[in-house]
Amino acid sequence: MKVVLASFLLFITAGAYSAGQPQKKSEPCPNAQSQAEMNDCAGREYKKADAELNQVYQKLGTMLEADEKAQLKAVEMTWLKYRDANCDFVADQYKGGSIRPMILGFCLADMTHNRTNELKDQIKDRSN
Repeated sequence: MKVVLASFLLFITAGAYSAGQPQKKSEPCPNAQSQAEMNDCAGREYKKADAELNQVYQKLGTMLEADEKAQLKAVEMTWLKYRDANCDFVADQYKGGSIRPMILGFCLADMTHNRTNELKDQIKDRSN
């Protein structure tokens, strides 16, 4: 069972793509011995991703005029609603199961990493 979950976990976390090319990711929870530990790990991964997103968002905000800041804030609020709803949908395939929190956490982390990269691209575009 652990091998199946670990393989699934690798599949979930290795799913990020950049410019159509797969990125290699290391297993985020190599020492997890139980579903509870994998769930906790997924939560930590999401918190790290969210902290980085907030830093990048703040950096981009310092580069914008007031009207652009308001627009970015509106976009970000819409994106957050989409991310949360999408990850709930993905995780709800496992509703009632002990794996659901892990699926939710890694989905949130993955989507948050992707959004962070989008905002980093905006920073690069505005820096040139």
